[in-house]
Amino acid sequence: MATGSNPLVSDRNIDFLLYEVLDVERLCAYPWFSDHDRGTFGLYLQSARRFARDVLFPTYKPTDENPPEFRDGRMHVPEPLHRVVPGMVDLGVINATRPADVGGQQLPVVVAGLASAYLMAGNLSAYCYHGLTAGAAHLIEAFGSDWLRQEFMRRMYDGTWTGTMALTEPQAGSSLADIKTRATPAADGTYRIQGSKIFISGGDHDLTENIVHLTLGRIEGAPAGVKGISLFAVPRLRPEGDGLVFNDVHTAGAVHKIGWKGLPSLVLSFGEEGDCRGWLVGEPNRGLAYMFQMMNEARIMVGMNGASTASVAYYESLQYAQTRTQGRPLTAKDPAQPPVPLIEHADVRRMLLRQKAIVEGAFAVLATASLQADLAAHAPDEAARVRARLLLDLLTPVAKSFPAEFGFESNALAVQIHGGYGYSSEYLPEAWLRDQKLNSIHEGTTGIQSMDLLGRKVVAEGGAALRILGDEIRAVAARARAAGVDAAWSDAVEHAFDEAASLTMHLGALGMQGDAEAMMRHSVDYLMLFSVLVVGWQWLLQAAVAAEGLKLRAHDEDFYRGKLKAAQYWMATEIPRVRELAERCRRGDDSFSGMRPAWF
Repeated sequence: MATGSNPLVSDRNIDFLLYEVLDVERLCAYPWFSDHDRGTFGLYLQSARRFARDVLFPTYKPTDENPPEFRDGRMHVPEPLHRVVPGMVDLGVINATRPADVGGQQLPVVVAGLASAYLMAGNLSAYCYHGLTAGAAHLIEAFGSDWLRQEFMRRMYDGTWTGTMALTEPQAGSSLADIKTRATPAADGTYRIQGSKIFISGGDHDLTENIVHLTLGRIEGAPAGVKGISLFAVPRLRPEGDGLVFNDVHTAGAVHKIGWKGLPSLVLSFGEEGDCRGWLVGEPNRGLAYMFQMMNEARIMVGMNGASTASVAYYESLQYAQTRTQGRPLTAKDPAQPPVPLIEHADVRRMLLRQKAIVEGAFAVLATASLQADLAAHAPDEAARVRARLLLDLLTPVAKSFPAEFGFESNALAVQIHGGYGYSSEYLPEAWLRDQKLNSIHEGTTGIQSMDLLGRKVVAEGGAALRILGDEIRAVAARARAAGVDAAWSDAVEHAFDEAASLTMHLGALGMQGDAEAMMRHSVDYLMLFSVLVVGWQWLLQAAVAAEGLKLRAHDEDFYRGKLKAAQYWMATEIPRVRELAERCRRGDDSFSGMRPAWF
């Protein structure tokens, strides 16, 4: 049950990020985006907003309550998805950012990504059929043969077929070095695929006529470990003659999940009858390198899902707090005085402000990371492209993990604000809480993201990305001071960066001395520290822009004052945690790493 007209995502905040904070209109000066302007961006955003609110959101609860069913060896999705999933094809969701010559709109990633937030907030499971297809088709576009582009990619981009990423195996989990799916060369140039995959989102359904699985496997005789992994396009139905025939791809079972109920997670079996054919994508033994393109895109997508799931719950709890009356002010003396809305109580405002700080901080990080993706691909000079790529790589683990981990806390606050109704299935916050938990596991757990950040991203190229982040933070701090923002906020964020940089050097030195265990022992604490810092940088930037906006647009005072209060909250409650977490990482407590299995 919704308490009113939930906006899902704030239009004003998205416009603020796009046009006031990031100035995305400057991208239109680049040849790639020259057909666009703020008007075309606005049309795409408005279409996504309308579709999400009017079409998708009403299907969320029915989909959560009636998930796809496994019958007769196939997955059958509920009727609402059959109505709404095709509508997103008409919006251009699958190929919004892709080149015109493959049917795309060449929209900036930052614009398309923030538009997708509305769709995710409306019904995240419905959106993700197309989000996964977009990533899989892009892999074929980037690395596939002309035949694969014509026969597979074209149908995926036009929505006739969908796509998945098939990495995980039952015995290997996240350890891709241990995958066992075999690929045997055949005389016709294809490969015979045999093996099993698990947790394959959207791996079978009856929404489209065919599904293409971008599958990791090993060609016979390939090197052990990740160096011997190749990438294959394995359709459920393969082209043969003038039609399609079954390609020996079986749905072996469904995983029953706590959330994301509308998107089935499946066990797939390839080649039970010895006749599963796969087409090699790119060169042999380079499959994992190729797959990282889709994995990194999917990490940003999961981060956007986290922010969107936190957002829709935030606005639900905000509406509830504004309309639900309960209790009286502390200063009230007359028991006959009518009860006041929940939002009049300071502790409720505390919870709402924390939700706002998390949601809008998450969207800011995701928007900044997405803009770096646009600059890395299309900036006019090589130095700018390299700089953007380094910053994107550094931000990706944060953009994936922060919205999931802090977003789960935000979703829990939505339940808390609803009180007893919060854990009732009549209301939606409990469902969104279930959905949110999956985001800390999908596309690399928080632990994996922390190892990627500390073990690779911050030390890559001699710490070049960290130096770029430092330059960005110092520039924002100067802008904030000039705008009249409390100088203590700028000082706090700069000091937090210095703390993070010093800690990084300390941990990196441990690694160079050969003590990788000591370096990585507190990698999750390091990721949390780094996330708080990055979001603090984004809140300082939003505060600077809000302070500037107050001088120019007095009619928007409430919006800008809200931004400044949320920034104040982050500086007061979260930035001080950087020092605490840094000290924990430096001390290197080994209570958990030194704990032996038998002692549990």
